Amino acid sequence: MTDSWKPRSFVIAGGTVLTPDGPREVDVHVADGVITSLSSDTPPEGTRTVDARGTYVLPGAIDVHVHSRDPGFPQKEDFGTLTEAAAAGGVTTVIDMPNTVPAVDAAGVLESKAALARSKARVDFGMWALLRSGTTAEELESLADAGAVGFKAYLGYAFSLTRKQVLYSPGLDDPDLETPPDYGTLARLAPVIARLGLPLAIHAEDPGILSAFRRPLETYSDLLAARPPEAEAVAIAAAAEIAGASSVRMHVAHLSSAPGLAAAKEAIRAGAPLSLETCPQYLWLSEEDFPRAGTAMKMFPPIRSAADRDALVDGLAQGVIGLVATDHAPHTDEEKAASFDEAPAGSPGVQTLYVSCLELARRIGDVWLAARWVSEAPAALVGLQETKGTIAPGYDADLVIVDPGKRTLVRPEAMRSRQRHGALDGMDFGFSVREVYLRGAAIWRDGRRVGGATGRMVRPARLGSALP
Repeated sequence: MTDSWKPRSFVIAGGTVLTPDGPREVDVHVADGVITSLSSDTPPEGTRTVDARGTYVLPGAIDVHVHSRDPGFPQKEDFGTLTEAAAAGGVTTVIDMPNTVPAVDAAGVLESKAALARSKARVDFGMWALLRSGTTAEELESLADAGAVGFKAYLGYAFSLTRKQVLYSPGLDDPDLETPPDYGTLARLAPVIARLGLPLAIHAEDPGILSAFRRPLETYSDLLAARPPEAEAVAIAAAAEIAGASSVRMHVAHLSSAPGLAAAKEAIRAGAPLSLETCPQYLWLSEEDFPRAGTAMKMFPPIRSAADRDALVDGLAQGVIGLVATDHAPHTDEEKAASFDEAPAGSPGVQTLYVSCLELARRIGDVWLAARWVSEAPAALVGLQETKGTIAPGYDADLVIVDPGKRTLVRPEAMRSRQRHGALDGMDFGFSVREVYLRGAAIWRDGRRVGGATGRMVRPARLGSALP
């Protein structure tokens, strides 16, 4: 068997498969990149069989919140290293954020970035488009036609018009900076996005509160004081009002706090079409981990208290938080090794998404919940639920074989992202990704990359304002 092997048909046999009816001892039959049946029927003579006895067979993960840094800062990460890390972790589709260079704020930029991604991507990919303060309805329509999965609004961030990078700059008087979108921009454009049938994702930190608490970030305590949880709660409450008035699917990215979760719960009870995402770092870590993790823990919004962490785990267990993504945001290890005030914000995470969620789901009491968080619900959010996120006939054969008897120790030398040191360094999860298939082609096997750049751009089905 060679690394280039790509059968037209094969069977994954003997594993415990997560089907739409729950886990079953059944074989997965694949032909031409698509799942053809789930059964224990004997396949035709000569059909290739993958022995999955003793393993779990899961749908490939869809990470709806990654930062490729490509184009613009490929020394931090490019589509090749991003998607190799994704493949290593069982993530078969990534949805890239628009703050690359140039920012994805026009159809032509999206199309150019997609062409670049196709030349390097080892997994499938989609793209968020940027919502600027001056974005027009016509620009939204063009971006939707070009294939954007939705729109992202960075509350509290400004874009440099000449330096071409994202800056945290509330309260700064700098003519070079384009002001971030405010609630008025969201209210103006939300009905258009609702009509297009796409979600509106927000980085939920209120700019006014961030401006009032702005200070030099010399210590981790400074970071927590500069970005208080009230900023998240206020932004969520305001965005939820806009969502309720416009029927847009409002998606809260990287929820990090108990007050933010409480604001979201109240909005959902009132009928706002709101969906919630959190990240493994907020579910596993607290401020107490900073002495161990150091600047790898510097990110926006910050990792907060143990009480915030526990509230988020509870919200996920209850189903109020619907999905887990990573906010995979690497830099170089040299950049992150700088002093706390100089180190850029962000950490890698795509490679450890699945195993960290499997371990958390096991501790909650139902290991199969992990696939709901990282595959089924993300597929619904970005309009891919008709082709991805489920192991069923007619779906793409994006499949992950996980060994529940082998552990994964998060070690920098095993990471495939350009930034090897991340916030979860040293953690030990009780599952290991053995094999990964993208549309029926093996892309990862036993710790090794298989095949080349076969990733394709995915386009969403536009389903209106209904939440996943």
